[in-house]
Amino acid sequence: MKIYGLKNCDTCRRALKELRAAGHDAVLIDVRIDGISPEILERLFSVFGQDLVNRRSTTWRGLSEEMRGGEPLALMIAHPSLMKRPVVVEGGGFMTLGWGKEQQEQWRLKNA
Repeated sequence: MKIYGLKNCDTCRRALKELRAAGHDAVLIDVRIDGISPEILERLFSVFGQDLVNRRSTTWRGLSEEMRGGEPLALMIAHPSLMKRPVVVEGGGFMTLGWGKEQQEQWRLKNA
């Protein structure tokens, strides 16, 4: 199981801790430090669409209006921290975006 996010993100750290406590073999991939391939971003974008872009992030706020109007996938390839997080991906392909009650329940059900 991979968690795509940032190691200094409280939500990503909480997701990692809770998933491990539930018995998952989870590894955090820091998209800023470790990077994320364009192929993986394309796959995530095909599943989550515009929801994958974190328009509340400091990275987003630092972009010019012209850049914000660009193609979302190209923006995330250039600025991986624009990706909403965490994205949790199981080896079999099941994945979730964010770490709210719904996502937590989905992973508990998957583990049952």
